[in-house]
Amino acid sequence: MGKGPGLYTDIGKKTRDLLYKDYQSDHKFTITTYTSNGVALTSTGVKKGDRFLADITTQLKNKNVTTDIKVDTNSNLVTTITVDEPAPGLKTIFSFIVPDQRSGKVELQYLHDYTGISTSIGLTANPIVNFSGVVGSNTVALGTDVAFDTASGNFIKYNVGLNFTNDDLIASLSLNDKGDSLTGSYYHLVSPLTNTAVGAELTHSFSTNENTLTIGTQKALDPLTTLKARVNNYGKASALIQHEWRPKSLFTISGEVDTRAIEKSAKVGLALALKP
Repeated sequence: MGKGPGLYTDIGKKTRDLLYKDYQSDHKFTITTYTSNGVALTSTGVKKGDRFLADITTQLKNKNVTTDIKVDTNSNLVTTITVDEPAPGLKTIFSFIVPDQRSGKVELQYLHDYTGISTSIGLTANPIVNFSGVVGSNTVALGTDVAFDTASGNFIKYNVGLNFTNDDLIASLSLNDKGDSLTGSYYHLVSPLTNTAVGAELTHSFSTNENTLTIGTQKALDPLTTLKARVNNYGKASALIQHEWRPKSLFTISGEVDTRAIEKSAKVGLALALKP
């Protein structure tokens, strides 16, 4: 773990990555190439049922400034400019989407040994202002995440979270959806040698009085192959196997089956990422 409590998005992130990262039911292909002057070109194609979506991203790095330009099949041009540490611990992110004139946004992130702050504001006449802050250390952290709509004068989001980190255990508790849902998560690294870990996430909705429990595990079969599995209280069971067949190039097969309706066809997803 690094020094400091991190950002609000880091609360419960280990558990979310264990339970949800790399699982998919679509077919995805990503290839990255580099030009002679260091510009990275990434092409991505995703097949969702009968639909095919694609985008091309160009990334240019110049000292501490990174510029990403993405064009997708809907003719949207997404530009993100990131300035890393113009001052110690500070990061500035400017983004906009063409032709959406209301999409412009500026975000500032600041990381310190005892605090992590992220704030953003839309570049419109009546912008949405987001603020998240975390105080504590790399062991215990308490944070909040709010969003205010200046057009309506209302808070459209307010969440609070608590995170506890030990050498091999991470536990978090968060109140989300304007206080409507309470989520507790747990992550335990069982064996660093084989990257074996277990995790669980329990969410209670106060408005519907429903509980959602998801548990999962992962294990490295060898230094290049990882196996993951999860199941929730609604009977949805998923598993994936990911193999790094060459450095930074990953092949992932994932599947999901509804154990309460086993007669239905299982969902199978494939992902291939190629990097030089």
